[in-house]
Amino acid sequence: MPALIDLIRAGRRVERHNPWPRISVESGTWRSATGALADGSLSLLGLWGEPSRVHMALFDNSASNIGVISLDCPDRRYPSVAARHRPALRLERTIHDLFGLVAIETPDSRPWLDHGRWQMQAPLGERLDAAPDPAPYPFLPAEGDSLHQIAVGPVHAGIIEPGHFRFTASGETVVRLEQRLGYTHKGVEGLMAGSTVEQAARLAGRVSGDSTVGYGLAFAQAVEAAMQIAVPPRALLLRALMAELERLANHLGDIGAICNDASFALMHAHCGVLRERVLRAADAAFGHRLMRDIVVPGGLARDIASEGPAAIRAALEQIRRHFPSLVELYDNTASLQDRTVGTGIVTAALARQFAAGGYVGRASGRSYDARRSPGYHPYDGLRFDVPVLSDGDVNARVWIRIREVEQSLSLAGQILDALEAGPIKVPLQIAPEPCEGIALVEGFRGDILAWLRLSDGRIERCHLRDPSWFQWPLLEAAIEANIVADFPLCNKSFNCSYSGHDL
Repeated sequence: MPALIDLIRAGRRVERHNPWPRISVESGTWRSATGALADGSLSLLGLWGEPSRVHMALFDNSASNIGVISLDCPDRRYPSVAARHRPALRLERTIHDLFGLVAIETPDSRPWLDHGRWQMQAPLGERLDAAPDPAPYPFLPAEGDSLHQIAVGPVHAGIIEPGHFRFTASGETVVRLEQRLGYTHKGVEGLMAGSTVEQAARLAGRVSGDSTVGYGLAFAQAVEAAMQIAVPPRALLLRALMAELERLANHLGDIGAICNDASFALMHAHCGVLRERVLRAADAAFGHRLMRDIVVPGGLARDIASEGPAAIRAALEQIRRHFPSLVELYDNTASLQDRTVGTGIVTAALARQFAAGGYVGRASGRSYDARRSPGYHPYDGLRFDVPVLSDGDVNARVWIRIREVEQSLSLAGQILDALEAGPIKVPLQIAPEPCEGIALVEGFRGDILAWLRLSDGRIERCHLRDPSWFQWPLLEAAIEANIVADFPLCNKSFNCSYSGHDL
């Protein structure tokens, strides 16, 4: 199968697309790329549409290169990627829902984000009138002796976002899980179109609230790549500091919540205290507990407060002091190990096939981290390890979080030590011609993709891809052959984003 460089050579390079190339290709080259995804030589980073065009972002696993290929489809049809590479399936269904483009020979043509409640079909494409009485969603059938179904959601007992989970079980053993998402669709891509860069940056920071720094950073880097802007070193360091604080807060919260779902509330309480210390330090340093709207294209909206470094160092020291004893408590509590070890296994082959990022991929042997590859400033000048395990179970996903907490503590300390005085923002210059940018950054869940096109200083098109797109399907696989009662534990060990996925 062709390498990414072969696909690039086979097409026509689009000008003013940075930092990686975008290539306009014919359907034959598109199919060749699909074959390379199927054999594992390429990984799928993203698949998105426009009214008469589809785009596919690819990662070359051997050369660590990134590229985007684009296929014009004036007849509103294109060769299905999912026909040979199933991780593309939900993205294809979304393209059809939003733009009305049809994937030829797709293995599943059911709607995904469109629940039949919109006033129109293909709202970002032809904008057709919606059917007044939509048909019920056709869940996949399951046949066999003594099988029964359990419907959970979309409304749940906890204060969480909505999603429907349809279990088929034999007694207590799960035979199949099918997800139905899309309940938190907000029309982000439609809202982005025509907005100013400043307005779009605020929208990006609200795609998934627990990853506001990650999304803000991905969007800002895409804008800066399109405009070819160099961000000041102080701003780069402070951005990384905020990203590591966000990672710390979320990992600490997740470790406690996973233990809580295994009925060990003591860990939940202690991890909650440490998470609160991180959030308070972030508030003292940046004026917002989640650090929302601080990362903007060109740099930062505000500098760190004068008392910020001391507040952050104090929080880091508290975690260094108390976290090791919590790790020991987790590791030496037999009732916890009985629930987490061997539960909800994601195989290494599935993690590779879906290019699963973050703790889901790294717990199953996939050692990918966007801070390392393709890498971005200032991480190329910082020391950190990417922890990897191979067991692929709930316990492994907990331990990856534990090791990442330790790495984030180190990174935050390195960044504070390296801070020097200097500007925190450069002005944006409106490009005289349309330009495009793409970015890949490491959020706490995994890699976040941002792609956009600017015209006259406004967003013509923007696509943001959450890591959960390639993690939610793996949860369906992980719960098979486990008992129904272990689903909350498996689900929390993934902690996929509903909002980030539903756009």
